[in-house]
Amino acid sequence: MFKELDPLLHSQLRLQVMSLLVGVESAEFTYLLEETGATRGNLSVQITKLKDAGYINVNKSFRNNYPLTTCKITPKGVEVFEKYVEALQDYLNMDKKSSTQ
Repeated sequence: MFKELDPLLHSQLRLQVMSLLVGVESAEFTYLLEETGATRGNLSVQITKLKDAGYINVNKSFRNNYPLTTCKITPKGVEVFEKYVEALQDYLNMDKKSSTQ
């Protein structure tokens, strides 16, 4: 039986953001923008969706009079990301099991 995949993480861009954040303490918006290749508007929308779900925290401040947005994954975000990866691994293992039978 396949585990259900979190629909919020099933979006490619949101999954990219979570994958980047799970490996760092925090990341600036510009770093996420560069790493994902997304547009500012699309990245901003997807970050808001992750924040609203409680998967990430977003801190807005200023550095040298320029806006600075920093994102950090929450404990809930780590948990749902790990469950998502685990579910994907089950999907891959199911495929291997069915091909050997």
